[in-house]
Amino acid sequence: MTNIEKALALINTFATGDTEKAASLLAEGYIQHNLAYGTGRDAFVGSVAWLASAPVKTTVQNIRAFEDDDKVFLQTVYNFAGAGEQVAFDIFHFDADGKIAEHWDNLAAKAEPNPSGHTQIDGTLEKRDVDKEETRRVVAGFVGDVLRGENPDKLTSYYDGDRYIQHNVSIADGLSGLGSALAAMAEQGISMVYDKTHMVLADGDYALACSEGSFGGVPTTYYDLFRVENGFIAEHWDVMETLAAKENWYDAENAAAIVGHADPLTLDTETGNFVTAEGTAVASPIQ
Repeated sequence: MTNIEKALALINTFATGDTEKAASLLAEGYIQHNLAYGTGRDAFVGSVAWLASAPVKTTVQNIRAFEDDDKVFLQTVYNFAGAGEQVAFDIFHFDADGKIAEHWDNLAAKAEPNPSGHTQIDGTLEKRDVDKEETRRVVAGFVGDVLRGENPDKLTSYYDGDRYIQHNVSIADGLSGLGSALAAMAEQGISMVYDKTHMVLADGDYALACSEGSFGGVPTTYYDLFRVENGFIAEHWDVMETLAAKENWYDAENAAAIVGHADPLTLDTETGNFVTAEGTAVASPIQ
């Protein structure tokens, strides 16, 4: 199996409940960066088992899949145990043995089409066989110069006039659409700040930039996927997610029984919690 095939097989275990398959794909020391889960292979396998026991089955629809050296990055629509559709970017790091050793992600609720009629997931699917390092260079430059505000005067140099397809839920196509949205936010006193970019992954004419900062003063993580054409930013998809306060992070001591629960669970519609056959409340580990 290729690394992309392994990553796709792993996320599909959320739908199939195949705990053996999940365990076989993960490194023993698997590191989890999603704050709703515990780290380690056993915690992930426990989450797969938990989802399998839920009364509403999880669905997984991968949209795009890319590979950059020892990392795979995916764009996928999930519906965890009937909680509602979410658009996600997942990043998986593979170790020297070909096992999935680390995972990062950003998720947001699936929304209606934006002012130009585009959704969070539609648009170009074809990946062109071009120099990924050139793609990375363009996107890293744009993120630094424009999004982090290091050289804002270079904004127009990254676009081919007003030719730009936008999939952000609130922004219209074109450089003009971006400008209008930024002006509207400024009028409302809403700031969108990119403080630090942790990685820029590239495959062909696509690159994913993973950053953190704040939106409206609230700590936020930004995952931005760009398609580059002829040296210009041509298309953009993104997921913004509020960074959970530390007191809401996964608590291994109190939640170990949740993600590792072996008994079938049923949903208490009044409380939103799942309960065991004995009536013991078990909070959902899925956010």
